Amino acid sequence: MKQREKFTGKLGFILSCIGSAVGLGNIWMFSWRLGQYGGAAFLIPYSIFVVILGITGLMGEFALGRNRGKGSYGGITEIFREKKLPLGSFIASIPTIALTGIFIFYTIVVGWIMRYFFSASLGTFNKVDIPSYFANFAGASSSISWHAIAMLVTAWIVVLGVTKGIEKMNKIMMPALFIIFTLLMIKSLSLPGAMEGVRYLLVPKWHYLKDPITWVMALGQAFFTVSLTGCALVVYGSYLGDDVDIPSAAIKTVIFDSISALLAAFIIIPAAFAFKLDPAAGPALLFITVPSIFKMMPGGQIFGGLFFLSVLFAAISSAINMLEGPAEALMYRFKCTRKKAVIIVSIIAFICGIPLDLSMNRFGTFSDFITIFLSPLGAILAAITFFWVYGTDNARAEINKGAIKPIGKWFNPIAKYVFVIVAIIVVILGVVYGGIG
Repeated sequence: MKQREKFTGKLGFILSCIGSAVGLGNIWMFSWRLGQYGGAAFLIPYSIFVVILGITGLMGEFALGRNRGKGSYGGITEIFREKKLPLGSFIASIPTIALTGIFIFYTIVVGWIMRYFFSASLGTFNKVDIPSYFANFAGASSSISWHAIAMLVTAWIVVLGVTKGIEKMNKIMMPALFIIFTLLMIKSLSLPGAMEGVRYLLVPKWHYLKDPITWVMALGQAFFTVSLTGCALVVYGSYLGDDVDIPSAAIKTVIFDSISALLAAFIIIPAAFAFKLDPAAGPALLFITVPSIFKMMPGGQIFGGLFFLSVLFAAISSAINMLEGPAEALMYRFKCTRKKAVIIVSIIAFICGIPLDLSMNRFGTFSDFITIFLSPLGAILAAITFFWVYGTDNARAEINKGAIKPIGKWFNPIAKYVFVIVAIIVVILGVVYGGIG
């Protein structure tokens, strides 16, 4: 039997997990939420939730994968089979289907980012009306070719395997992303009027903490920022050796994910204030406001190209994790090769994505269903399987393998009750508010 691939070490694993976690939500969503919901005051509920949910959830997903040596489909199925419980395969399929759904619409956005990178690098933004440029591209047939390129690049990396593809590319992309972000932040903070944006981000507006919506949005940001899906990071955990310190890896992933979000905020918001643009533009912040900034900024073609290159690194590093999950499930279920599994998933995902390319309404409806309902449900089912069905004592024993500072029994109720119950609340709030992540 062919030996399962492994990460070469802790660094490659952590960088790959950071790559999965650092996505477009860090770059546009965290920026405007930080300013919109109380500035530095927002960091208080965010920090509470990201420690309770993010670190707990990551440890659970990493350990589930390592314990079983399989992704979530194989791992959940196996646990249910061992406990002689029904519906194991059905329950196991939900996290994988949810991650595939995210992959379907996410690669479309990766295609948008690719086009924006080339447009910024070539100086195209200086010659067009940016709102019209985006409106005439997103939801139109012209986005299909860029969608195809994004899919091909992602598939090529995943076909190369865990060490030669996923790990190697993340070792290049993640350090480069943080270096570029740091340079761009320095440039942004040097702009006249940028300090008004810094005050918008950092001056605490304490009265926002009395408003439940601040806590709701902080909860959503904390839950979704680290890629808790019940599948994505389970499969990365399945490539771990017993010597890897899972608690330490989870903490580092959360820290660097949060740092990337803060760096993005200090790039975008001060620059938006400097050029008197709306810092709370929501999704339009990335595709309309930011290009408008570089259009007006001295040296904007260079800085715009660098910015969208870093965003492209963030997007691709997340996309390869989204493809690895369902591809690994096919390899487990049908005993097929990695190359064959990646090609099958990529072709199906691309075909399913074409109707979304052609309609922003369909794109929004599909992505909302996946992110509000299916993806958090997948995370809940994986957590229940590992912490309830497999058992918190067993789960904690797996988490503590290789840990320099093993976690104690205090972890059991947090994992079994707090994490699972709050994750269910995330789904309910997502339905009520039309999405919180």
